[in-house]
Amino acid sequence: MTSSPVPSFAALGVPSVLVAALAERGIEAPFPIQAATLPHSLAGRDVLGRGRTGSGKTYAFALPVLARLAASGTPRRPGRPRALILAPTRELASQIDAALTPLAKALSLRTMTVFGGVGAGPQIAGLRAGVDILVACPGRLADHLASGHAHLDAVEVTVLDEADHMADLGFLPQVKRLLDRTPRQGQRLLFSATLDAGVDVLVKRFLTDPVTHSVDSARSPVATMEHHVLHVQPNARLDVLVDLAAAPGRTVVFTRTKHRAKALTRKLVAAGVPAVELHGNLGQTARTRNLSAFSDGSATTLVATDIAARGIHVDDVARVIHADPPVEHKAYLHRSGRTARAGAEGTVITLMTDDQVADVRDLTRKAGITPVTTRLALGHPLLAELAPGERVFTAPAAGGAVRTRDGSPSRAGSRRGEPRRGDSGRGAARQKPRGETRDKPAGEARQKPVGDGRQKPGRGTGAAPHRSGGAAAFSAGARGGRRRGASSR
Repeated sequence: MTSSPVPSFAALGVPSVLVAALAERGIEAPFPIQAATLPHSLAGRDVLGRGRTGSGKTYAFALPVLARLAASGTPRRPGRPRALILAPTRELASQIDAALTPLAKALSLRTMTVFGGVGAGPQIAGLRAGVDILVACPGRLADHLASGHAHLDAVEVTVLDEADHMADLGFLPQVKRLLDRTPRQGQRLLFSATLDAGVDVLVKRFLTDPVTHSVDSARSPVATMEHHVLHVQPNARLDVLVDLAAAPGRTVVFTRTKHRAKALTRKLVAAGVPAVELHGNLGQTARTRNLSAFSDGSATTLVATDIAARGIHVDDVARVIHADPPVEHKAYLHRSGRTARAGAEGTVITLMTDDQVADVRDLTRKAGITPVTTRLALGHPLLAELAPGERVFTAPAAGGAVRTRDGSPSRAGSRRGEPRRGDSGRGAARQKPRGETRDKPAGEARQKPVGDGRQKPGRGTGAAPHRSGGAAAFSAGARGGRRRGASSR
């Protein structure tokens, strides 16, 4: 039986100027969620689209929004956006805007973001100048509405992205109030990984005769994603984590609490792994700087709370490590979705100690995952299979030499700026002594086209390898103050 060919964007009805703009970014074939929803959304229908994170939902709603505004030709007016896209987190709002901007420019449309954690002045000025597409988080947008700087009576199309995460974060009452301010006859597109009760309330209240497309669910297996549980002793946790994070490729490490994310980042940096943190205690400038460092390769490991489970997309994340297993199975699935995106391969690893066996077994069962469980310690051959390549640790700032797993200097890459390859031939690293990542801006994030497989070379942080006492503190932090099944967030 032969499968039917995937229709092109043009065949789905996407305007030629947008097809050309997509092609310039290396995007030529639609993902299933896009192929399923675009014929209806481009025709003006309300659409309810369900697809797991990484399935291509951003272009599924961005293209009909852009096409509709270009066709209507309504002029921009101060304080009155023509389209509204609501997102649950600042990082997701920024990434949606980054995907929209080059396409909007091709149509002479203007976009901007609105979220908290940054000054309101530039946002007010941007609203006053007029904007076609406003990408916003609910809280700050509500502030601008209350102060009279924004009005939603001219919105032609409204999008809710990651609607289930909106519900999880408690935004539903605010989202309802915002949607009540948009014209009832406007088009509405809702995209979500799951259709929980909270999302169903929004669908029934705000969508008119919606076309529903469920391409996959959060529990649908990802063929290119491997799941492993590593059963370790408490005093081996940190060493195993350091070994995995020091391998070539990007790694996202999840913790349950903001304090744990901060402490673990310091331990990884002290052990020679270029790492940055992402959690709610950071100001927006620091969050942007750290995410940029991870995106451009300055830091190869991102240690995050669940703020990053649904709020970021960075190409080529090789592995996700649950340093702290999450409480809820949905959190496990969304965390894991940071890797194996858009057809790429990825590995998901959960570190589990004796007292977490029952919780992890229940977690994976509810998530519909059957992981491979292995009891191991540092030096086990499975670690090299899960994270292939030579381990590279940053050197002391004064020396500039790269150190291998046994701590001995390596001639390859020992000169500043000289690339060095791991055993697998991947993961070239450019060593450059510098201060701790959090103290230096890493520059603006560079957005890469979907499907771009290039790996940016990383740079060392200049921290000396050091592990004494770290494993015990790391393990104690994982157990301290924790009841079985309770969250310490």
